[in-house]
Amino acid sequence: SRDEELILPINSSLSVTLHQHQLKTTTTAAISKDFTKDRIWLNGREEDVGQPRIQACLREIRRLARKRKSDGDEDALPLCLSYKVHVASVNNFPTAAGLASSAAGFACLACALARVYGVEGDLSEVARRGSGSACRSLYGGFVEWQMGQRADGKDSIAQQVAPESHWPELRVLILVVSAEKKLMGSTAGMQTSVETSALLRFRAKALVPARMAEMARCIRERDFQAFGQLTMKDSNQFHATCLDTFPPISYLSDTSQRVIRLVHRFNAHHGCTKVAYSFDAGPNAVIFALDDTVPEFVAAVQHSFPPEPNGDKFLQGLPVEPALLSDELKAALGTDPTPGGIRYIIATQVGPGPQVLDDPGAHLLGPDGLPKLAS
Repeated sequence: SRDEELILPINSSLSVTLHQHQLKTTTTAAISKDFTKDRIWLNGREEDVGQPRIQACLREIRRLARKRKSDGDEDALPLCLSYKVHVASVNNFPTAAGLASSAAGFACLACALARVYGVEGDLSEVARRGSGSACRSLYGGFVEWQMGQRADGKDSIAQQVAPESHWPELRVLILVVSAEKKLMGSTAGMQTSVETSALLRFRAKALVPARMAEMARCIRERDFQAFGQLTMKDSNQFHATCLDTFPPISYLSDTSQRVIRLVHRFNAHHGCTKVAYSFDAGPNAVIFALDDTVPEFVAAVQHSFPPEPNGDKFLQGLPVEPALLSDELKAALGTDPTPGGIRYIIATQVGPGPQVLDDPGAHLLGPDGLPKLAS
């Protein structure tokens, strides 16, 4: 990033918000005069609330709440800003395996804190302090993070390009290669890249602005061919900047490379771009396809990466009709199968932004302000 403290990016970016029925973070925040200190629990385990990014979010939300109070806002909560806060958060997918758990987590945290402190308006600033990409997760559908120009970062905000209802046929498959923790966190890796990769700086200045405009067009016009090709080229270029980092970073595993070959062979067999891959800072593949392609592609993945014997959990999320592969496609896919190379697939689609859960049964903190079940 161009500013580590404010988490300002060196280029704009675009993301797709996934559906909460398949992948979600749930967060409950509570404040009370009885709490002696700020505390946070993640997936049932208490974490260090002193982590700089959690502190940055808390500072920012309390600053906004104070500002609202001093501006004499009638609706401002008559709340003592010295109250401590308890936060509990749960992900229903592997944390720190490169599935954007920090983006979801900090977007959810920003929204929960905003409600409990009576802060309204754009929360980009709060979420971004926790995890840059979290500001994009504050909206549903297709979201752009505008890098902005100002040194104070006030214009480095997220904006929706199209709502989740815009492209109902679009499906997203997450091919989980391994749910282990990554060797190199994306933030540390990115910082080294910014410092040492000339290719990254060239990409940010010379290539990304035009690509952002083209990507927005593909989404507006629902042009899957162009969308898919640009998605793959941009993913490949991002990983090229990782290799151009010194010392080099490689997030892609052998299985990741096999998935890339599988997608290109599948598309070549069909003579057009039916599926597209994208990899962020980790080995898991995010696959985009239209709904009518999903059954055949899932069958191709099962053919190339035969599931382990307990393969009943292999396909999770949205239901997918079984499909048979033609002999021609099997021949086109070639290569020896790699049993167990893919642990499981999560089938999902584009989803909405943060939702408020009014059902008290869904709250993670009990009346005493402690996590309900340390299950």
